[in-house]
Amino acid sequence: MTATSPYPAIRIQPGQSRRVRTGHPWIFSNELVMDEAAKALPPGGLARVVDAGDEVLGVGTFNPHSLISVRMLTRDPTAVIDVDFLTRRVEKALALRRELFAGPFYRLAHAEADGFPGLVVDRFGEVITLEANTAGMERLLDDLLAALERVLNPSAILVKNDSAARRLEGLDTYERVVKGSLDGPVTVEENGARYLADLATGQKTGWFYDQRDNRAAVARLCKGRTVADFYSYAGGFAVLAALAGATATVAVDGSEAALALAAASAKLNGVGVDTVKAECFAEMARLATEGKRFGVVVADPPAFVKSKKDLAAGAKGYRKMTRLAAQLVEPGGFLFVASCSHHMGVDAFAEEVRHGLSLAGRDGRILRSAGAASDHPVHPALPASAYLKSLLLQLD
Repeated sequence: MTATSPYPAIRIQPGQSRRVRTGHPWIFSNELVMDEAAKALPPGGLARVVDAGDEVLGVGTFNPHSLISVRMLTRDPTAVIDVDFLTRRVEKALALRRELFAGPFYRLAHAEADGFPGLVVDRFGEVITLEANTAGMERLLDDLLAALERVLNPSAILVKNDSAARRLEGLDTYERVVKGSLDGPVTVEENGARYLADLATGQKTGWFYDQRDNRAAVARLCKGRTVADFYSYAGGFAVLAALAGATATVAVDGSEAALALAAASAKLNGVGVDTVKAECFAEMARLATEGKRFGVVVADPPAFVKSKKDLAAGAKGYRKMTRLAAQLVEPGGFLFVASCSHHMGVDAFAEEVRHGLSLAGRDGRILRSAGAASDHPVHPALPASAYLKSLLLQLD
C-alpha cells in the first residue's frame, strides 16, 4: 500500500502496459504478475494498477480467477471508490440520459461505457432493475444501491443477477427485490407508445431498450401495410407498427406469457395485434407454404451465438432466418433483421443476411444498418461491445 491509496497493488508485467495506457479498460491475467500475494486477494476487490516502473496507472477491480483480471474504474491513482464516487458516476450517466430522452425510461448505466464495468441498470420510471455481471460490481453492490438511492430514490429496485456471464466470474446467480415491491408488470413509455414489461420473470432486465431507434425506423414504414413481428417477445415492434397505422399486425413468439404482454400492450394503446404462439422458423415456413406475404417483416431473435464455439451453427441460424423471413416479404416490402450475439461481427452478420437473401431468391437494397440506441453507448476502446447489429432492407 501507499500513503495515497488504501488499496493493494497489482503489477503489470514489463512491456504489457501499453494497451491500458491508451485507454483500454481491461487487463488480462497473462499481462499481470500473478504471484501468491495477488492470487490471495479476494475476487472483485479494489486494487491499484502499477506498471513495471512503479507508476500507478489507476484503480480497478481485480479478480484473480477471471481471464479479464482487472477492470479499470478510474485513471486517478489516489481515487477512493466509495458511495460518493459511485454517486458522481450515476449523476453523470443520468445527466446524459436526460439530454437524450424526455421521460425516465432508458438504460441508465451501460457497463464500461458509463464507467461501471460489467454493470447494467435499467430505469422504468420509479422502478430500477440492476444486473451486476462482474465480481467487482458484486462486491460494490451495497455502495451502488446507496448511490442509486441518493440520486433517484426509486420506489422499487430489483437486483436481477441471473445472467450466465456471472459464472465466468465465479459468481452465483440470484434475483432479489431489495427495495419496495413489484406487483405485476410495469409500464414503459417509448416512441409515443406504452408497453407492459414484466421485470421479475421477463428476459434480461425485462425490456429491450436497445431496439428503441430501430423500432421507430421500422414503424415509419408500416402505415397501410401488413406486418409480421417474429420473436416479438412483449410486442415492441408489433405494437408500435399497429400504432403507426399498419392495416394488420401479427406477433409471433414461443412464449405465451410474452405474447400476453404484447396483447395487453396493444389494448393499452387502443390498437389490435394478433398473437401466435409458435416456433418462429416453423411458423415462417408454414406461412410461406400458404403463400402468405406481408408489407413489413421483422425478425429480432434472441442470441443464436452464445459463445465462440456456437459461431458456425449460429451463423447458419441467421442465414436460415433471413431466408425464411425474406420469403414472406411482398415485392417492394421491407425486411428488418437483427442479431444481439456478441460473438457475431457486423460483417459476418451482413454476409449471412446476404446469403439468406440469395437462397430465398430475393434481391433488394439495404436502407439502414444500425446498432443499439444511444442509451447503450460503446466504450471507444471496446468496439466489440457494440453487440447489436441490424439491417433494414427493401426487397424487390
